[in-house]
Amino acid sequence: MYFFEKIMVIPMLPDRINRLNDFAYNLWWSWNPHTLQVFEKIDAELWAACNKNPVLFLQNVSTRKLNEAASNHDYLALYDRTIKEFDNYMQAEDTWYARNFPDKKDNIIAYFSSEYGLHETLPIYSGGLGVLSGDHCKSASDLGLPFVAVGLFYKQGYFTQQINFEGWQEARFIHHNVSELPIRPTTDQNGNEIIIAIPFPGRTVYAKVWEVHVGRIIIYMLDTDVPDNSPEDRTITSILYGGDQETRISQEIVLGIGGIKMLDALGITPSVYHLNEGHSAFCVLEIMRKLIQEEGLTFENAKEVVAASTIFTTHTPVPAGSDRFPLYLMDKYFSHYWGSLHISRHQFMELGVNALSDSPEVFNMTFFALKMSGQRNGVSKLHGMVSRNIFNSAWHEIPEEEVPITSITNGIHTKTWLSPPMKQLFDQAMGANWENHIPDTSMWEEIENISDEALWNAHMINKRKMIDYIRQRVRKQRIRNGSSTEDVEKTVDLLKCNALTIGFARRFATYKRATLFFRNLPRLQRILNNPAMPVQIIFAGKAHPADYPAQELIKRIHDLANSEEFKGKILLIENYDMELARYLVAGVDIWMNTPRRPLEASGTSGQKAALNGTINFSVLDGWWAEAYNGYNGWAIGDGNYYPDAEQQDYIDSISLYSTLEDQIIPLYFDRNENDVPVNWVKRMKASIKSCAPVFSTDRMVQEYTRQLYVNAMNKTGQMVKDHYALAKELSKWKMEVANQWHSVRIIPDRKLNYPFDYKVPAGKPIELCTNVYLGNIDPKNVRVEVYYGRIAPDGTIEEPKTAVMELQQVSGDNTCLYKGTIFIESGGEHGYTFRVIPYRPELIHEYDLGLIKWVDINESRH
Repeated sequence: MYFFEKIMVIPMLPDRINRLNDFAYNLWWSWNPHTLQVFEKIDAELWAACNKNPVLFLQNVSTRKLNEAASNHDYLALYDRTIKEFDNYMQAEDTWYARNFPDKKDNIIAYFSSEYGLHETLPIYSGGLGVLSGDHCKSASDLGLPFVAVGLFYKQGYFTQQINFEGWQEARFIHHNVSELPIRPTTDQNGNEIIIAIPFPGRTVYAKVWEVHVGRIIIYMLDTDVPDNSPEDRTITSILYGGDQETRISQEIVLGIGGIKMLDALGITPSVYHLNEGHSAFCVLEIMRKLIQEEGLTFENAKEVVAASTIFTTHTPVPAGSDRFPLYLMDKYFSHYWGSLHISRHQFMELGVNALSDSPEVFNMTFFALKMSGQRNGVSKLHGMVSRNIFNSAWHEIPEEEVPITSITNGIHTKTWLSPPMKQLFDQAMGANWENHIPDTSMWEEIENISDEALWNAHMINKRKMIDYIRQRVRKQRIRNGSSTEDVEKTVDLLKCNALTIGFARRFATYKRATLFFRNLPRLQRILNNPAMPVQIIFAGKAHPADYPAQELIKRIHDLANSEEFKGKILLIENYDMELARYLVAGVDIWMNTPRRPLEASGTSGQKAALNGTINFSVLDGWWAEAYNGYNGWAIGDGNYYPDAEQQDYIDSISLYSTLEDQIIPLYFDRNENDVPVNWVKRMKASIKSCAPVFSTDRMVQEYTRQLYVNAMNKTGQMVKDHYALAKELSKWKMEVANQWHSVRIIPDRKLNYPFDYKVPAGKPIELCTNVYLGNIDPKNVRVEVYYGRIAPDGTIEEPKTAVMELQQVSGDNTCLYKGTIFIESGGEHGYTFRVIPYRPELIHEYDLGLIKWVDINESRH
């Protein structure tokens, strides 16, 4: 064995085409795939061999090929058009954000996520969360937001999945050659690479800064694989979601605390911090530490500033989905830190310990992020309801429906996921400029003008491309697994273009119920083996290497796919990634999703399918619960939740089989004289029209901007003004109100109101009064309300409403008389009560303090 040094040989681009290198390093091409011809036309064979990776291609293309291209008139015309289109995009000033918020152009939004799915050439994502983050960044670029993103650079990424001959998943971790990826080191003005220092217990961990250009925005990523670190610390950022809890907490410290230090080193001062899941929540500690150490604020002052500027998006539909670190681990990694916040260990641990619904011995990152953020949201309407339920304990006296967690439903980046054949039809139907108005629902009505035959032909082009691609992948898999020559050759016959093709591709987790399809095997056999109406299903997805039950699901699907009863009808494809996803969502006929409701926070794969005319067949969970309208797809189950999992599975499987047999399959094979399933195409159009404009990240990012980002910008501006005067005043006020809240008492007086069981006509005003004793609290610092509504069978008030009461008089002991008016439009039994809430107009949310006073049952009897 001999030693050698590495040198990187950089191709010298001819002057006439010298911008190819910079173009290759901006992932704008990932959602403008037509521009990639600028590489393919130089050397088509090499382009295919490089798996359509522009950076790798430029490293390997010959100087002769480059010079030939630079002297070719047709190529130069293509090059000029491409660079002009790219420049026009990058230099555009009339963006959606600039038109709508011209006074906010300098308010930077910093977006934190543990993973980003941008393109398969940069494999630093595991699944839906990462792809959503990538799509969020792309739409932020398209819309012109002042936006910067923060993440970690995993040199081994997530694992590459191989399914062996026996059907078991094997996880392979590949150390990617960084020089072949569209990522570059970030340098300072002198060309020096930027390295930041992050305090860890007993040592300093160093991290190098990398940058990924995504259109107009940049994602900055931290990497601890630097020579100044110990061998152990160099591996902190090696693998996404790898290692034990020590690795996980170390990654989250680097992402959160290191992320803020990185922004400081880059001279970036955000007005808004958006935490996409709880992995990055430690960043608020570093923001507070800076405010305390550098600005002289108290811990409570700093909390106000952080809350004003921080938005937290939760993606978990179950409490167990949160990162939860044992307190001994928090002691190990933060005992050196809480002193810099001027708080005790107990105060520090209280930030993340939720003793009401969790173990008092764990620090819950979701609970911590919820408490520290001023604005919070789930990722679908149903998930917002679920989040308010499972995190009600953080505001335990607040009614569940009023818990301050809103929702913004996830979407997809349309241009990334739209297939070329469909894009061509959309351009013809809606005009070349439609991509700048994606959320405009009226524009999408033009889809009706696409002929049935044209839409079906475009779909069949996508289907044939998908089948060819899958055959190639399965062939490679069989050769690797040592399959017989006969089995390898049989891949040319895999999948039939004339068969109804169902797709099921997503992360394998038990709650997603991948094997629900197999609950009644004899019935399934009849469905799949009808020669007059052939049906086939494609499965793909990874199971986390530590999730053994999910790996068992993969093994079972493999075994069924290779059984005599289902061979050729069920296919399991390994290594589900963004490339395979693009083929599947556009090429299958039905996109099936079977989560156990309500455990799917949102889901976005079905949105990608709908965009391409693939029809959804799904449990009414996540995004589909609000998208399904009866005409744009099919529902599995009745939308009800059954606490007995076995009962739920039985009911949903019956619905699945019946809907396939009675509706889906007959409709698919009902053809006209041109072999076009006209009524099927009608549903395709309904799916595109109803889903494409609503479930896009353009709509989603616009909602984040209007509802959350701009509000945070305004609140942050108020907090920092006059050296944080409002933050100081508000934190002092909150402390005073909290200290006095125990004395607040509502004193109902039935003589002032209607007697029990009094009958009042519907629709007429009902005046109500109550006395409130406020102790030392000024009446201007509270809001008194009537809380009323129809009485439910369980004795609670359902769909409650509130009405603000007006102060009428104040007695000497600060007992106040309030009067309010309510209107009840419908008949039946209704109930009402009174409540008091702390109030100041500067509060981010009325439940910032988590305090509320209701009528005491003993008081109500007097």
